[in-house]
Amino acid sequence: MALVTGSGAIGGLGHVIAGVLLEAGAHVIITGRNAEAGARALSALPQGGEAATFIHADLAGVDGVRNLAERAGDVDILINNASIVLFAATVDQSEEGFDAAFAANVRAPFFLTAALVPGMRRRGGGSIVMVSSTAARVGINGLAVYGATKGAVEALTRAWASEFAVDGIRVNAVLPGPMLTAKTVASMGTDVGGMAQTTALRRVGEPIEVARAAAFLAGDAASYITGAVLAADGGRTAI
Repeated sequence: MALVTGSGAIGGLGHVIAGVLLEAGAHVIITGRNAEAGARALSALPQGGEAATFIHADLAGVDGVRNLAERAGDVDILINNASIVLFAATVDQSEEGFDAAFAANVRAPFFLTAALVPGMRRRGGGSIVMVSSTAARVGINGLAVYGATKGAVEALTRAWASEFAVDGIRVNAVLPGPMLTAKTVASMGTDVGGMAQTTALRRVGEPIEVARAAAFLAGDAASYITGAVLAADGGRTAI
């Protein structure tokens, strides 16, 4: 069973990752805060989502995180994709926004992982894929808080790779570059297209390109890889 958080919106990275995992033969759980959008996202998956399940989940609080873990059951692949992006100058950043970003981007994946690892351990292993960002590696004006949360995500990836290796659980991260999705447009505007010039390939990525990298890390083809951060960013962090 694969659980992909933040996957309840059609065309978003999590939704595309879920589709790739389905095509690889996994049964997939997608999640989101909007039940109606989640139902549409489910039906838009390959084969109409016949091998998928939608769970309505709000990960803003730890109770919601633990409830999701309980309802999801035996999860062998966990994709910690759900996050929020805050675009604000440091001097304008509210305490509420700061706390919300760390709650969604760091606390939620931490406690979801903590809740699901015991089951993976009992079953002899599993695979966890975190989702980082170029903002964790490159200074970007207005993304100080977001970048800090994604830096924490990479720190968790390395710590968990060490901690859970004895249990046969691999932990890796995929690092997406600029992508033209509804989420990035909502947070940064259509100027995300201009970010193409910040990459070595001089183009904005497609969600499917990052999704394939995440699915690779999740699967058996990456059986000797743990603690890695795979940049699927068009060379953004290489230049």
